[in-house]
Amino acid sequence: MDALSAHAARQPDKTAVIDDRPGHPVREWSFAELERRANQLANHLRSIGVTSDTKICWCGQNSAPIISAMHAIRKAGAVGVPLNYRLTADEAAYVIDDSDASVLYVDAAFDSLVAAISDRIPKVQHVLFFDGDGRLESALGAQSSDPPSVDASVSTSTGRSMIYTSGTTGRPKGAVRSTRMDPSTSSGLIGLIGYTADDVYLTTGPLYHSGPGSFAGIAHALGNTVVVQHKFDPEDWLRLVQTYRVTTTFTAPTPIRMVCSLPSEIKARYDRSSMRRLIANAAPWTLNLKKMYLADFPPDSMWEVYGSTELGVDTVLRPEDHLRKPGSCGQPAPGIEIKLFDEDGNEVTEPMQTGELYVRSALVFSEYYKAGEKYRAATRGDFHTVGDIAYFDEDGYYYIADRKNDMIISGGMNVYPAEIEAVLDSAPDLFEVAVAGVPDEHWGETVHAWVVPARPGVTEQDVLAYAREHLAGYKVPRGVTFVLELPKTGSGKVLKRQLREELLAPRPSP
Repeated sequence: MDALSAHAARQPDKTAVIDDRPGHPVREWSFAELERRANQLANHLRSIGVTSDTKICWCGQNSAPIISAMHAIRKAGAVGVPLNYRLTADEAAYVIDDSDASVLYVDAAFDSLVAAISDRIPKVQHVLFFDGDGRLESALGAQSSDPPSVDASVSTSTGRSMIYTSGTTGRPKGAVRSTRMDPSTSSGLIGLIGYTADDVYLTTGPLYHSGPGSFAGIAHALGNTVVVQHKFDPEDWLRLVQTYRVTTTFTAPTPIRMVCSLPSEIKARYDRSSMRRLIANAAPWTLNLKKMYLADFPPDSMWEVYGSTELGVDTVLRPEDHLRKPGSCGQPAPGIEIKLFDEDGNEVTEPMQTGELYVRSALVFSEYYKAGEKYRAATRGDFHTVGDIAYFDEDGYYYIADRKNDMIISGGMNVYPAEIEAVLDSAPDLFEVAVAGVPDEHWGETVHAWVVPARPGVTEQDVLAYAREHLAGYKVPRGVTFVLELPKTGSGKVLKRQLREELLAPRPSP
């Protein structure tokens, strides 16, 4: 039986979703109510022609209707394609069209985005706006509240998704995850971390990200209450933790840095003792940030995991190991097999030797949509990689030594330099461009661009204005350095490490 249907039958009155936004009425749905709404949406999707091959792109800030849609798409047997609402029109149009989505489920607050790209998404047949003029809600009210009838050959137990993650070519690619699932692997992770049926999960970060969305799914599979924060605000986050006695969340480092950096008198207003299982992920957490968290929250509540959209959760660092193993991302998660291979393709078997990290498990993704060659390039037999370089110590704890192909992680967001370089390279005022990440205490890393101007008089503001026009805000460089030429290897590859070192080198005193 579908997990949501089972919980609706066993505990119909238990709160399933709380959507509590400052200045708005609180939406609180029981499991029975969420089941009804999800079934009505799923039946509506089936009525407009949705099948197991249909890609449904959903877009919006965290909300109860987004949670309902995640369940409904699964129940309808379709493929869910989360769309980052922060993308520019060009970026959004590419993802929607490349995914072959024929249905859009969009928060009415983003109707202007849909209008701006309507002529560039010809495969879309239906646009469903929620929280708008009420037309969709009226249509759903006419649908049956019973689970939809889906072909028996289509499994709806775990759902299928296609999450777009940028590649080194600069074009996003869809990581497809099929319905295959190893219950023992999932239950092993749940048992290791110690989740219970009484947990209360808070969405720290947007649900279109694989981490917050997947852990929200785990929470509902266990029958937990899920509290959705519509838009992150550090003090409001503390309010939600206290008000609903939140016990678990999944978060990137930046939100927690913002919470822990609040003045002591503000933090003192809120009870944080309920937090029992915080999953640290999305980017490496510095030892200093971990100490900040441990000073403000229960010391045994922090867990760190290493993983990716493609490979799922691969390693786990227990609470007692954060200070004992600084810099480590932990040991292999239950059901996960990890191997490292050096540049010559030999397996790394000795501690402290680096190699590219490969994973074998039942949780890895199925393919890169329309990019089979990239999928094959990331496999070695039945092991898969996202290109991270790692090593392990004498106790079997893993450490990530380098980022996947120069990827930048800023505020928990994956930013790929090649994508930004491709955009800036089209600027008529620039001759050549290189982009890399530079350390930042607040965001982890920020985007920096080195440019060779094509004419005299080009300014930093010219470069940034062009970037803002063509890129989502978090991808826009925070700094620009003008150079006469970019340093390169003999083969023509830009020496980004040299650029970073020169930028960060101490300047002599005047």
